[in-house]
Amino acid sequence: QLQASGGGLMQAGGSLTLSCAASGLTSDSGATAWFRQAPGKEREFLAAINWSGSSTIYGDSVKGRFTVSRDNAKNTVFLQMNSLKPEDTAVYYCAARADGSGEYYVGFAGIDRASEYAYWGQGTQVTVSS
Repeated sequence: QLQASGGGLMQAGGSLTLSCAASGLTSDSGATAWFRQAPGKEREFLAAINWSGSSTIYGDSVKGRFTVSRDNAKNTVFLQMNSLKPEDTAVYYCAARADGSGEYYVGFAGIDRASEYAYWGQGTQVTVSS
């Protein structure tokens, strides 16, 4: 079960950290990822992280600005977002795989496909004003 939180209204240039409470996940689940969806647009891959946190990968639009991390003791995955832009406005979702892929390494083809994630949180709104 996943539950994303931490969204809000921010000014451009600001920072925000999202949290994903990920109860029930184990190393057998595989990678955990963040996606976002803006009105009228397709769901966009942002970042993925393996179980130990040693392997991460980012979508081109957020590379260098967003950082994904996790604290398994707290069953939580984070998305630190810096240098926010108005185009970052969207509903942000955390997602987890169920087939074990990405347990050790997330840099493989398909890591960015929303259809390959079995579990989704409810989403949290992030709005960035200019």
